Amino acid sequence: MLFHDRYDAGKRLAEKLEAYRGQNVEVFALPRGGVPLGAEIAGSLKVPLNLIITKKIGHPHNPEYAVGAVSEMGSVVYNQDEISEISPLWLEQEIKNLREEINRRRSVYLPGRCPTDLGGKTVVIVDDGIATGYTMAAAIEDLKKTKPTKIVVAIPVVPEEIALRIAGSVDELVALRIEKFYLGAGGSYYENFSQLQDAEVIALLSSSKEGAGAKAID
Repeated sequence: MLFHDRYDAGKRLAEKLEAYRGQNVEVFALPRGGVPLGAEIAGSLKVPLNLIITKKIGHPHNPEYAVGAVSEMGSVVYNQDEISEISPLWLEQEIKNLREEINRRRSVYLPGRCPTDLGGKTVVIVDDGIATGYTMAAAIEDLKKTKPTKIVVAIPVVPEEIALRIAGSVDELVALRIEKFYLGAGGSYYENFSQLQDAEVIALLSSSKEGAGAKAID
């Protein structure tokens, strides 16, 4: 194990991001698992914490096996070979269902928020781990649409192949561990990797807003 829990991983990432202290930065966490890490980073740097909400597209015969991901701003990324063998009607309906869940999470976590231009800002995108990289890729594509000055991805652990792909699509990748032989799931690198509930996400967003004067945006 590398990390005690998500908060431990977030503290370690915050140390690696010290160069951004005092800069015009906003942290975007992928819920639910990325929010504790995002809260630690935003709290350490004293910058706003926000969300970028994506959902993986699971294979129809094995939902845990990701074949792509969908985002709240419309970005869809997927494995072309895998998708070619899936019913287009099923895929269309699944994307619709996932977008409904994304909208539900947005309304629960950040109700009444309006889109904001990120021009002039550095955005730090954080999650608790990366396996296939689809949800992170969708998040990156979404945030590129907001035209930030710089995009940084901060991640505790990532497979080497995916790290190379991500590094090529953003300005900077900050990773605590790049694994040549990935263990197959992010939870394998944590002592405690229990599933977060909506209430914990809401509490973290609330405390972060109070502590840093954060304004959440779409």
